[in-house]
Amino acid sequence: MAAFKPARAQRWDIYAGFADATSSKQARTELRGWCGLALAALAIAGFFALLVALSRVPGFGQLAPLPVAFFSKGMVVHVIFSFVVWFLSVFGALATVAAYRMCGSQPKGWGLNMAAVGLGYVASVMLFLPALMDRGEPSLNNYIPMILDPLYYAGLAVLAVSLCLVVVRLFVAVAGRDAPLEPLSLGAVNGGLLFLAALACVGIAGYLLIGAPVDGAYFENLFWGGGHVLQFMNVALLITSWYLLGGLALGTPFVRPNQHGVAHVFLIGAALLAPLFFVLFDPFDSDQIGAFTMLQYAFVPPTLLVALLGCKTVLAATRTWTDVRFLCLVMSIAVFGLGGMLGIFVDGADTRTPAHYHGVIGGINLAFMGLFIGFFLPLMGRNLRPGRAQLLSVWFYATGQTLHSLGLFLASGYGAPRKTAAYDQTIEALGAQIGLYSVGIGAVIAVVGGVMFICISGVALLRRVDL
Repeated sequence: MAAFKPARAQRWDIYAGFADATSSKQARTELRGWCGLALAALAIAGFFALLVALSRVPGFGQLAPLPVAFFSKGMVVHVIFSFVVWFLSVFGALATVAAYRMCGSQPKGWGLNMAAVGLGYVASVMLFLPALMDRGEPSLNNYIPMILDPLYYAGLAVLAVSLCLVVVRLFVAVAGRDAPLEPLSLGAVNGGLLFLAALACVGIAGYLLIGAPVDGAYFENLFWGGGHVLQFMNVALLITSWYLLGGLALGTPFVRPNQHGVAHVFLIGAALLAPLFFVLFDPFDSDQIGAFTMLQYAFVPPTLLVALLGCKTVLAATRTWTDVRFLCLVMSIAVFGLGGMLGIFVDGADTRTPAHYHGVIGGINLAFMGLFIGFFLPLMGRNLRPGRAQLLSVWFYATGQTLHSLGLFLASGYGAPRKTAAYDQTIEALGAQIGLYSVGIGAVIAVVGGVMFICISGVALLRRVDL
C-alpha cells in the first residue's frame, strides 16, 4: 500500500497552526521557560555522563583522581537529570504548545504553568546540590536513583508538584478546547495521564512501605512500579515526536492520525494495569516484580506500529539528509531500535542493561533534539539557519551513543558488572578492554554532539528577539 497522503497535500502544513497558536508573548514566555529548564538539565546530565563514562576507562582513575564515591553520586545526578528532569521538561513544553493549540491561542491557567516552570527550576537546584555536599549516601536503585538526603527528597517532591500543575493546566485546556484532539494534543494528554498513573504507583508503594527502613531496598521498591509506568510516558512522547518530525521534514503525515491514536490507546491501556499489580500480587514479592518487568513488552506493539508505518512514509516521500529534522527522525528510530534489540538480552546483572537503556534513551534524545531545532525554537521566533554544526551535532550524538551501547554490550560478554567503575572491575580479557574503551570513546563523541546541540540551542534561546 502506498504511503498515506492527505486529500489536499498541497495545503497540509503541520507547523502553521502551532505557529499561529503560540505567537503571543505569553505563549513564548511559557515555552521558553520549559526549554531553558530542559537544556539546563541536559547540560548537567552531559557533564556528569562524561565523567562517569571516563571513570569506566581503564587507567583513568590514575590520570584524574576523582572524589570518594564520585562514581555512584555522579551516576545519580546524571540519571536524574537526563532521564527525569530533561524528559519531563520536554513534556512541559509539549503540553504548553498543546494547550495553546486546543484553545485557539488563549488557554486558561497561565499562572499554573508559570508556577510549574518556577518549581521545576527550584527542584533542579535541590536535586543537584546534595551531590556537591559531603553528606548523603547514594542509592543506585532503578529508574529514580537517590541520594539519601532530605534536600534531595524535597527536590523530587517539588518536581512532582511542578508536573502535576502542568497536567492540571493541560486538562483545563482539554475541557475548554474549541478544536479536536490532534495527534500532538493527544500525545500530550496521554503523557499527562501516564504521569499520573506513575505517580499513583509510587504513592501506593509508599503507603505499603510505611515503617520500612529507608535504604536502597526501600527506594528500589518505591520506584519499581512507577518507574516502569514512566517508560510508557517516555514512549508516548517519543511517538508524538516522531509524528511531528515526520510532518515537519517530509511535508506529509508520518502515519495516519488514527494509527497514531491507536498506539496511544494501547500505551495507556497497558499502563493502567500497573496499579492493579499491587492488588493482584503480594507487595514487592518476586511475582509482582516479574509482572512489572513483563509489562515493559507492551511498549513493543505501539512503537513498532508507528515506526514501521512511518518508515514506509519516509521511503515514499522526498527526503534530504541535510534537513536536521529528517536526520533526527531517522537516527532516533535507528538508535532506539538498537537499544530495543539489545534489551532482548538483558538480565539485570551486567552491562547489558545499561547498553539497552543507553540506546533507548539515546533514540528518545535524538527525537527531542529534532523537536528543539525544528519545532520549539521556531515557535518562539528563534529559527536557526540550516548549517553543518546542527547536522554534526546529531551525527556525533547518534554515533557516540551507538558506540557506547555496543561497547557496554561487548563488555557484558566478559562479565563486566553494571554500576561499577572500570578500576573496580579487574577484567583483563581483550574483548572486555575493547568494549570498555568503546564505552569511553563513544561517550566522548556523544558528549561532543550533546554539547554542540546545547550550545546551538542555548545561544538561540538566549538571543534577544521581539516577543
